Amino acid sequence: MDEGVDPTDMCQSMVDKVARSKQFSSMIEPEIFSLFENWLEELEDEVVAFVRKTGSTNPVDLAEGCGLSRSGAEFLITKLKREGKL
Repeated sequence: MDEGVDPTDMCQSMVDKVARSKQFSSMIEPEIFSLFENWLEELEDEVVAFVRKTGSTNPVDLAEGCGLSRSGAEFLITKLKREGKL
């Protein structure tokens, strides 16, 4: 992908827009959406704690340390950096 497009940023943007859309919210039960939000928040807290403990934002280290896929680790690192949490 040498076209200058960062697929992680693209995916993050898409996920953010979908999560905020009323259409998405109306397609699922509020309880399920709430559970998803809680799960993601807990996962983000785990990632932040891992980074503070190890000092590493390397996706491979995070994936191994938190039991994530590498792409999932990259996604969360990018998201948390953009939000100023890392």
